[in-house]
Amino acid sequence: MDTPLSTIAVVGLGTMGAGIAEVLARAGREVVGIDVSEAAARRAADALAASTARSVARERLTEEERRDVLARFRTFTDLRAASDADLVIEVVPETYEIKQEVFRALDAVVRPDTILATGTNALSVTRLAAESARPERVLGLHFFNPAPAMKLVEVVSSVLTSPAAVATVTELAHALGKEPVAVGDRPGFVADGLLFGYLNQAAAMYEAKYASREDVDAAMRLGCGLPMGPLALLDLIGVDTARTVLDAMYAESRDKLHAPAPILRQLADAGLTGRKSGRGFYTYEAPGSPVVVRDALTPQEGGAETAPAREVRSVGVAGSGTMASGIAEVFAKAGYEVVLAARSQEKAEAAKGRIAGSLTRSVAKGRLSAQDAEAVLARISPAGSLEAFAEVDLAVEAVAEDLAVKQELFAALDKVCRPGAVLATTTSSLPVVACARATSRPQDVIGMHFFNPAPAMKLVEVVRTVLTADDTHATVRAVTARIRKHPVDCGDRAGFIVNALLFPYLNNAIKMVEQHYATLDDIDAAMKLGGGYPMGPFELLDVVGLDVSLAIEQVLHREFRDPGLAPAPLLEHLVAAGCLGRKTGRGFREHARR
Repeated sequence: MDTPLSTIAVVGLGTMGAGIAEVLARAGREVVGIDVSEAAARRAADALAASTARSVARERLTEEERRDVLARFRTFTDLRAASDADLVIEVVPETYEIKQEVFRALDAVVRPDTILATGTNALSVTRLAAESARPERVLGLHFFNPAPAMKLVEVVSSVLTSPAAVATVTELAHALGKEPVAVGDRPGFVADGLLFGYLNQAAAMYEAKYASREDVDAAMRLGCGLPMGPLALLDLIGVDTARTVLDAMYAESRDKLHAPAPILRQLADAGLTGRKSGRGFYTYEAPGSPVVVRDALTPQEGGAETAPAREVRSVGVAGSGTMASGIAEVFAKAGYEVVLAARSQEKAEAAKGRIAGSLTRSVAKGRLSAQDAEAVLARISPAGSLEAFAEVDLAVEAVAEDLAVKQELFAALDKVCRPGAVLATTTSSLPVVACARATSRPQDVIGMHFFNPAPAMKLVEVVRTVLTADDTHATVRAVTARIRKHPVDCGDRAGFIVNALLFPYLNNAIKMVEQHYATLDDIDAAMKLGGGYPMGPFELLDVVGLDVSLAIEQVLHREFRDPGLAPAPLLEHLVAAGCLGRKTGRGFREHARR
């Protein structure tokens, strides 16, 4: 097949169809835009005119180039306008009935060598192809919204698709300046298959009143570096659209992760579909506006603490590793007197030396003055025993992620720390209440889950148990604000917010590789280019450590008893082989040893 795809028809001129038409017209293709609605066709033409006018104003296009782009885009309301197209891309509503009707009509109109592409992000390409008179020329071409800006295009083959058709469309994607990823036909493909399960879990977490919408979104933005929180993203996508996609994915996969959270149906049925309606998980200034306004669910300014905070002047940090030294640095920078205790004086001194190195780097980068760095270091007192915590107001442990070790440490803190001192654990996966029960004062125990590296990461998950006192909670929130971190409240269950949403997503990415559905590189590229993730899942797994990831997956599986959360066997095999990621030089990829 040697068609140059010079004339391309786009059927369906909603937001996505109009965006695809713009990409094609700007790239020099003759574009036939088709929509049953004359108003939709007019809006698409107006959108292209406005977009190219902005490009001229920004000197990215000349006026002559703009006229050429506009001349290449013609709109029609009749599918017969696609008769001379080399490629037809349908972007009509996400139902089999509508798409199959379009494909049947196109069969009667287009040339025998024309390629037919569906823009579906959840429906079976194979099923659509089987209904066509030319199944070998039917494939999926999944652009991401907004199409002019997003680089990813998933090229989806069915078992019926001709390799020549795939090669031709892949070449087109490259010519458009996109990054094509070749995938097989399964629900959601790569990016949406991973993304929508995560969004669905976030909706269910909020529906269960485990965390507020603001805290769920802040946790994933600040804890994972995502451009948007999941609930805000659902509002942007459209709650009704998300529910439709999940319904289609669940119908194919029967994976509980894809069974739409009931709140999605409730919001959609009520017409609260997100930004486009002016209200979804959040309330917006007007339909279509990105500006969030206060509503009945918006937290009060400054929080709504039910008890006064205790005074905290000095902080004890137990541990000598990277996390402990990072937390000690954070508290000392905020003006607290810090006791850094380790199992020996030598280990404590070494941890303080690590902090000195960090401060020196901050000075070299101009983030801190030499005088301030000196003052920070002077506020840190290394100690070889927990006895040095006798007068601290807040004790924070950052020792090994082992429940027996933590319980032994909390029993020691109970004896050493003065009455009224707050005792905090930085655990990322263990039950905080089990640490609390190791003491005679469980009301004083709370979780303060910092993220690594602590000096840079802004998030702290504040984890209350059923025994935590109100003033303990108020104290930790006040301290978190003083150290310039963002606190999010959550209950004492496995994974808290971030890990409970992040690690099932990572686990599902591993399963895709196990099943030979897509390569590591394609999955990483799909999530960075299509989902806006700062790192692909396999890059992140190698950074976190495969052993750490496996331990968290096991905790989540034990807690929620969901078969879908069982760690992927490939992850277990790599850990058993000692391939733990960057720290060992090999994980999912090879790394240079440091």
